Amino acid sequence: MAFLLYLLLLVNAKFSNSLIPPSPKYYPSLKINSTRFDQELRNLWGPYHQRVDQNGLTIWLDRTSGSGFKSIHSYTSGYFGASIKLQAGYTAGVIACLYLSNNQALPGKHDEIDMEFLGQTNENPYVLQTNVYMNGSGDGNLVGREMRFHLWFDPTAAFHHYAILWNPQEIIFLVDDIPIRKYKKRSPSTFPMRPMWVYGSIWDASSWATDNGRYKADYSYEPFIAKYKDFKIFGCDASGNSSCRPATVSSTGGYGLSDTQHSALRWVQRSYVIYYYCHDTNRDHSVTPECGGE
Repeated sequence: MAFLLYLLLLVNAKFSNSLIPPSPKYYPSLKINSTRFDQELRNLWGPYHQRVDQNGLTIWLDRTSGSGFKSIHSYTSGYFGASIKLQAGYTAGVIACLYLSNNQALPGKHDEIDMEFLGQTNENPYVLQTNVYMNGSGDGNLVGREMRFHLWFDPTAAFHHYAILWNPQEIIFLVDDIPIRKYKKRSPSTFPMRPMWVYGSIWDASSWATDNGRYKADYSYEPFIAKYKDFKIFGCDASGNSSCRPATVSSTGGYGLSDTQHSALRWVQRSYVIYYYCHDTNRDHSVTPECGGE
């Protein structure tokens, strides 16, 4: 009996430790001051489904509308993040997101970098989808560069910090300062290089968001709510000083990641990636030439 108890404790300890990420030993979000929503951002649509207070922003979706916001300025590079808390329970078909885009300035040929939370069912947890579009690959015949994750924590229990680092050499997605994905510039044709704005929204994407559209938004659970706070916007303003130094997230101050950050990245990708476009044998990889090298 004692031996069985020992085995049970050992298994529980192993499971618990698997949920604790290795420390990156560098926390870029702590180096950047938070900004109030009204300092850098504005409502874009759904003004009656958005509330701003001292602690941040709340947006919601019901059967009449969702809501979205956009930064005042566009940027050529930078670190862009926010602490986000998602709604518990059934949220299938609903997407809450933080992303960079120039879709309004360049309709039909835009660039975009996404962090999207794909709604959950009562049995299946939220999926965090990261994606990169460039030169219109998100318009018409979509050519996405998706990497999807389960998270090592419950994103509905507390706020967690999500961020996009975009500079001339790389895109790095971070969760609580843990790098989860690095997308390197391999050629101008596969990397977004034109100015983009910061966006966020909550909307109905029932046609594809949860299990490829199998589960739809159920408005008996409305309103669907997403909360944002601690906005971090630290970038090179597209209309500002051309000598602005692009942001990085490495402790060395240069491009790339430190050894400890790489270790944390490998931990996430080993345990929590559930889809990667380069490994999808049903995809036409002649239109994603960077595959095999990311």
